[in-house]
Amino acid sequence: MATNAARYRIAAGKNLSLLEFGLRRAQGPDGGLSASKYAYIGGFDGTSNVLAGKLFNIPVKGTHAHAYITSFTGLDELKTTTLAHNTTGEIQDMLSLCTKWRNELSQVLHVLASEASDGEMAAWISFAIAFPSGFLALVDTYDVRRSGLLNFCAVALSLNDLGYRAVGIRIDSGDLAYLSKMSRQCFKVIAEKYNIPWFASLTIIASNDINEDTIISLNEQGHSIDSFGIGTHLVTCQRQPALGGVYKMVEIKGRPCIKLSQDVNKMTMPGKKNVYRLYGADGHALIDLLQRSVEPPPEVGQKVLCRHPFQEAKRAYVIPTRVEPLYKMYWQKGNLVAPLPTLEDVRQRVQSSLQSLRNDHKRNLNPTPYKVSVSDDLYSFIHDLWLQNAPIGELS
Repeated sequence: MATNAARYRIAAGKNLSLLEFGLRRAQGPDGGLSASKYAYIGGFDGTSNVLAGKLFNIPVKGTHAHAYITSFTGLDELKTTTLAHNTTGEIQDMLSLCTKWRNELSQVLHVLASEASDGEMAAWISFAIAFPSGFLALVDTYDVRRSGLLNFCAVALSLNDLGYRAVGIRIDSGDLAYLSKMSRQCFKVIAEKYNIPWFASLTIIASNDINEDTIISLNEQGHSIDSFGIGTHLVTCQRQPALGGVYKMVEIKGRPCIKLSQDVNKMTMPGKKNVYRLYGADGHALIDLLQRSVEPPPEVGQKVLCRHPFQEAKRAYVIPTRVEPLYKMYWQKGNLVAPLPTLEDVRQRVQSSLQSLRNDHKRNLNPTPYKVSVSDDLYSFIHDLWLQNAPIGELS
């Protein structure tokens, strides 16, 4: 899950915000909480999962649902229409302000106020009164251009009159690149006309079955999206829903164990081991090296022979400029032997590790495989144990 989240972070780049919206799609009894936690570790910036925010201190971000909008049919359904000014405390009528702004903005945005949904505006007035400093609206329930943007801007400008700043919008359907650019242009026009500079930079969130390819395509097209809300493809890991790896015993009571197979990919490497990451002169990670635990660690500036564990001809010398031990002991004989890192520590570790990899390892199409090797001593140990345990056939 964290790896999948990291792939999305790479696809989106550093400047776009990523929000995890996958609670309803997550699988298993604690799938929702796990998804939120590991998405944050992998590089996401927030979650719509309120409980995950409470338990793990992850920033909670999100909007209302389409059902919230459709539950209102008209302005007469509003139970409360007043809101106190943010600084003076003066009580003002939001319904009157929003109606005035909608009529005025219809001329500015060249849309008909009569075509905009009254139920949609009623829902947003109610939402804005409840969350005046967190007004983030889902604008595609009916029609983004003819209803959603007009109603949103009317409510946002009414909040501005009362000393509050709206957060932005979410678009959940349609041509996301086009709609985001149209929305940004709308915000810029209003910002300039009414001298409200911050209005031009209102947040635009895009959702709707987003995956890595969608983000890459949108970046190539050009868009005005600030943030992606990602659910299904993230939490179900649709690109690789199962991890192709297993745990196997390699040592018991000090005795090394090996599992043999005609398929060398399913063979295990016996014995207790240490692992080190070797860095090159450019600061990037070159290769990971597995050694037997009794071997001395590799040293900076000293030549190290790195071998493929099963293919004799694949080998290379490496002279590392930095050696990083990757094996750390936290749990031993039923006891915690070192303080566990915090969630923020783990998150930072993921990002620093990704930065240490060359870009060709991280590209979406045909990435260069990252090499993991064994020491010469471990190579010999594997093959000696292989020969000891492999049955000798008989020809007849």
